[in-house]
Amino acid sequence: MTCMVHTDSAAERSAPQSAAKPASLRSDRRAWLVVLAACAGQFLVVLDVSVVNVALPSMRADLGLSATGLQWVLNAYSIAFAGFMLLGGRAADLFGRKRMFLLGLGLFTAASIAGGLAQEGWQLVAARAVQGLGAAVLAPATLTIVTAAVPAGPARTRAIGTWTAVGAAGGAAGGFVGGLLVDLLSWRWVLLINVPVGVLVLMGALVWLTESRAHGGRRLDLPGAVLVTGGLASVAYGIVQTEEAGWGDPVTLAPLLGGLALLGAFVAVEARTAAPLMPLRVFRSRAVTSANAALLLCASTSFGMWFFMTVYAQNVLGYTPLQAGLALVPSSVSVIIGSKLAPRLMPVTGARNLAVIGALVAATGFGWQSTMTTDGTFLSIILGPGVLMMAGMGLLMPPLATLATAGAEPGEAGLVSGLVNTSRTMGGALGLAVLSTVAAARTAGGHTPEALTAGYALAFRTAGVVLVAAAVLMLLWLPRPERTKV
Repeated sequence: MTCMVHTDSAAERSAPQSAAKPASLRSDRRAWLVVLAACAGQFLVVLDVSVVNVALPSMRADLGLSATGLQWVLNAYSIAFAGFMLLGGRAADLFGRKRMFLLGLGLFTAASIAGGLAQEGWQLVAARAVQGLGAAVLAPATLTIVTAAVPAGPARTRAIGTWTAVGAAGGAAGGFVGGLLVDLLSWRWVLLINVPVGVLVLMGALVWLTESRAHGGRRLDLPGAVLVTGGLASVAYGIVQTEEAGWGDPVTLAPLLGGLALLGAFVAVEARTAAPLMPLRVFRSRAVTSANAALLLCASTSFGMWFFMTVYAQNVLGYTPLQAGLALVPSSVSVIIGSKLAPRLMPVTGARNLAVIGALVAATGFGWQSTMTTDGTFLSIILGPGVLMMAGMGLLMPPLATLATAGAEPGEAGLVSGLVNTSRTMGGALGLAVLSTVAAARTAGGHTPEALTAGYALAFRTAGVVLVAAAVLMLLWLPRPERTKV
């Protein structure tokens, strides 16, 4: 009798344990499906920053765009993306992360159709601006969804590493995907390819994502939203004007100074508002402030890398768009490998130290790339430096994103995620404008391979110096390893 009681008791104890394992597996599987959907959305919005580069000549020939109009095909997306990012992040907190993810992705997909079917240059530019708006709503929600789906600890660090790798792969794949589509189909498919992918991600998000939002009301700080959006958009507009007009021209200074004034007014309003769009207390966190500053500096070099490598391969080495894209595939792979290695290395090195190491590895690649010549070989002047540059970027982005988001309150997760994406996007826009100005100053209007190469080389050398400065800043300012939770 005693034996029977003991046996039944053991069976009762073992049954819940055996049942818990499948439940845990289902939970883990669902969490990673959520991460997959969020990462797919992030891939699309980052891809469209760079994918149109190799399609610009075809767009110009087909739609009769001027040089200025062609520039705005790129700038309309970047300005809208950067300008509305914080608003998108706060909206995700207040109105629901799933809802804003679906809204942003739907808007992005619809704008891709409009851009792909554009018959006039202004239609294409307008569609790109709406794409940027959709991306600004979508992108902050992706990182918030990732951090909410996976509990804090090593699993979340791996998830953020995956999100970073996919985002980096989106930027890296732009040249290859664009070249392939332009060569095999037409420039229109650079935009239309987003449609089937967007629809698939929308379907997955409807099934896998669950709604979540911040507690405590649904009030949106409209004065703050108007000021920060106008300020960021104005600064971004001024930045992109520098390539054509220079830094001292009134058409550059007016939007830059006006944008800075609007951002100053935004800070004053946020300090007095009961429910601010950007609670200034988030900047009391050393990790949030320092990590975003480092992200801005590092992103200022990575956007330029893809642009200058693409134009160097085509304008100097004579590669076709597809060949240029293929030449950058190893770099694309290296940034993914670096991003996936980072979560495994962070517990050993600490987030700060790994970010510093990544910046120095990338700086080495930029220095190597600055030795480019007009007759450089693929192995010595594209493959080697490209792998170093992007492996370094892959190593430094996950620890910075982890540091920036780790201290966020649950009700401010979307806001901090939006801040991370804003730092990356504004850093990229600023960096590309500055590096383009540096290259143009060295070229001095020359269009020979020798003149172009000299300008590109100086841009890479300048980017390397910026990365060394970023490494010093991170070493001095980021939290020490023993204080960092990953």
